[in-house]
Amino acid sequence: MTKVKVMNPENKIKPAKQPFNRLTNKLLNHLTNAIFYLAILFFAIGFNFSDRMAGNWYQQWMPDLGGRTIVDMTFTDSLTGYAITSRLSVNDYPKILKTSNSGNNWNIIYNNSDTSLFTCLYFLNQNTGYVGGFIEDNFNFSMLKTTNGGVNWNSVNTPFDTYQDDIHALNEDSIWFAMSSSSSGGVYFTSNGGVNWIQQYSSLSNPDRIYMYNAKLGFIGYSTSGSNFRRTTNSGASWDFLSNSEGLIDIFFTDSLTGWKSGFGGFKKTINGGLNWVIQTLPSGGYISTGSGILTFSNINKDTAWGVGGYLFYPIQGARAFLYRTTNGGDTWYFQIPDTSYQIPNFSFTEFTNRYNGWAYTQTTRGIHTTNGGDTTFYLPVNQISSEVPSEYKLFQNYPNPFNPNTIIRFQINRLSDIKLSVFDIQGKQIAELVNGKYSAGIYETDWNAAGFASGIYFYSLIIDNNLIDSKKMILLK
Repeated sequence: MTKVKVMNPENKIKPAKQPFNRLTNKLLNHLTNAIFYLAILFFAIGFNFSDRMAGNWYQQWMPDLGGRTIVDMTFTDSLTGYAITSRLSVNDYPKILKTSNSGNNWNIIYNNSDTSLFTCLYFLNQNTGYVGGFIEDNFNFSMLKTTNGGVNWNSVNTPFDTYQDDIHALNEDSIWFAMSSSSSGGVYFTSNGGVNWIQQYSSLSNPDRIYMYNAKLGFIGYSTSGSNFRRTTNSGASWDFLSNSEGLIDIFFTDSLTGWKSGFGGFKKTINGGLNWVIQTLPSGGYISTGSGILTFSNINKDTAWGVGGYLFYPIQGARAFLYRTTNGGDTWYFQIPDTSYQIPNFSFTEFTNRYNGWAYTQTTRGIHTTNGGDTTFYLPVNQISSEVPSEYKLFQNYPNPFNPNTIIRFQINRLSDIKLSVFDIQGKQIAELVNGKYSAGIYETDWNAAGFASGIYFYSLIIDNNLIDSKKMILLK
C-alpha cells in the first residue's frame, strides 16, 4: 500500500463552449481537398471541437474543520479513506476523519478532548491502522490503533518520552516508527505489536521518515535535510549511510530493486535497491512556473505513477495545480491538469488505489477524485521561442513528420489570446490537448509524445479565441 501525504458531487464541471458553426466554416477554408472529405466524415460521426465533456475529475470537500488542516491521509481501497488533522493550539484537539464512499462524504470518527498532536497515520487495510504523534494516555506514551475501521481506538504503549514522526507497519506485530528528537529519538521497532520496543538507530541527527519495503529492506531520512538518508538490508539491525542532498519526503518501491523518492531538491529513481539514485527529468513549463516538482506521489505499478507538488503559474489566471503522471516508469512525465471548474492552486496529497481510482487533496480540506484515471489527455510544457510580435496567426507543420514517437508542433500568435492546441485521431476523437490557456504574442512550440498510440494518421488543430485557425495532418510510424 502506498502511503499518501493528500465533496460534493452535485457541483458539475462546466464543459468548454465553442461555436460550432464558426469552427466548421474555418475548417472548410483551411483543409485540403483530401482532408475536406475526411472532415465531412468526421462531422457525420460526431467530430465536434465543442463541448469537451469534463467528467474525468470531480470536486470533493471535507466538513468544516474550524481552521484545522489535514496533516496526513490515506486510502486503503476505492471506497475507504482516513485523514488526521492539526490542532489550533495546545488546548485544542485534533481529529480523525473517515470516508466509506470514495471521499464523497467524510465523518469525524475521533474527537477526544485530550492534548494529542497527530503527525502521521498508517493503515494495513481498511480496518487496521495506526495514528502517531505526541500522544499520552494516563501519562504513558503511546500511539493509537484501530482494528475495526476506526469505531474504537486503543493505545499501543511506546517507550518513555517518545513520539512518532512517521510509522510503518508490515503487519500487526512488526511496526517501526521514526522520531527526530536528538535526545531520545531515532528508529524504534517492535516484533510483538508493541509489547516490547527496541531502539534500532540513534544519532545527533535523527530521521522523521521511515519506509520498509519488506522485513529486510528499508530506508530512513529527514524531510528537510539530506544529511541522514540511510538504508537497512537486515531488518534495521544496521543502517548504512547513502549519499543524498534533497531530503526525504516520500518513498515507495515496486519491487526490491525499483523505487522512487522525493525531496525538495529533486525526484529520483533507483533500479538497484537504493544503492544509487538517478534524477528523474520532469517537464519544464518554459516561462510558466512549475512549483516545487514532485513532493508526494502514488505508484500503482513499476510503470504508472502520479505525483503532486507542482503548479502552473499563468500570467493572467494565476496558479493552478496539476498532477504529474508517467506511464513508462518515469522515462517521460506529463502534466495532467484536472478539468474541474474550480481552480485549485496546489495539492499536498495524492493516492491511486488502481489505475482508475485516485485522489488529490489540499491541506485545507478540498480535493478532487477520479474513477477513470483522470484526464485522458496530457498537457505538455509550451516553450516560447520568440517574443517578437508576428504579423498573423499561424500553425506550422509538425517536425519530424512522419515521426516516432515524438514530434514538435509550432504556432505563432500576434496578440494576447486564448489558445487551444488539440490532437485528433482518424475518427475525429480528441486524444490529446497539448495547449489550453492564455498566451501573449510570440512564437511557441510544444512536444507531443505519441508512445501510447498506434501508427496512423492524426490531425492537430489550433483554436484561438474559440475560432479554428488551422488544422494539419501528421503521420505516426512505429
